[in-house]
Amino acid sequence: MANGQWYPAQWPELIRALADGTLTPVTPKRAATVMLLKDTETGPAVHMLRRRASMAFAGGAYAYPGGGVDPRDDDLHVRWAGPARAWWAQRLGVDDTAAQAIVCAAVRETYEEAGVLLAGPTPDTVVGDTTGEDWEADRAAVVARETSFAEFLDGRGLVLRSDLLGAWTRWITPEFEPRRYDTWFFVAALPEGQRTRNASTEADRTVWIRPQEAAAGYDKGELLMMPPTIATLRTLTAYDTAAEALGAAPGRDLTPILAEARLEGGEIVLSWPGHDEFTKHIPTGGSPA
Repeated sequence: MANGQWYPAQWPELIRALADGTLTPVTPKRAATVMLLKDTETGPAVHMLRRRASMAFAGGAYAYPGGGVDPRDDDLHVRWAGPARAWWAQRLGVDDTAAQAIVCAAVRETYEEAGVLLAGPTPDTVVGDTTGEDWEADRAAVVARETSFAEFLDGRGLVLRSDLLGAWTRWITPEFEPRRYDTWFFVAALPEGQRTRNASTEADRTVWIRPQEAAAGYDKGELLMMPPTIATLRTLTAYDTAAEALGAAPGRDLTPILAEARLEGGEIVLSWPGHDEFTKHIPTGGSPA
């Protein structure tokens, strides 16, 4: 493997099934993931987790905290700070209700998997510490879906700080994958007083790493990543501070990126529009090149 691109062995077979009409694409579920940043002496670092090798999907790959939308998070009683739901709806390309659920998913997954909470008791504050037995009990209830994130915030008297998030990009899982997600990527800065931890049951380690270093590790084949992960890392290398990256978010293009597979000259060509580095050429009866 020349680099660290994650490529499941079953993809060629699935692509051929899609091409000959024996595979019907499933509807992707909405999801959100967050690139959590903090400033260091050498520039911003991003929080990443490594998925356990035993995971059926992308085992061993580095990723960001993230996961699917919980339909219960469209409950409009969520205390909300920052841009209005209507603004987020226009930015994300969905209706108001879906926009709240997507933003809630971003904040919830960051809390579930990294222990970091982008919420505070007032619209201009953020909680300073989310450790302790009572916090952990609440977090566990959210993870187990015993409590919705909206209920968790309400019970704690907290305001969701949507202004601490910046929508960055949007990727949709290829049509031939059996598990598909329509994922919005966000950027956020680590709130003062909080610290990350590996709170995910799906990860065996977490790291703070400069995007340049992570990308170099991928290029050397040392760090395994899915195309959306390495693509977003490369875009983060242009910024000298977390605030600078957040400031650039409103201008980012959120046109969905979806892999395309086509038959060409006796082989299947798999590509991601605008990302030539991920193109794969698959012989009709062989492995990708």
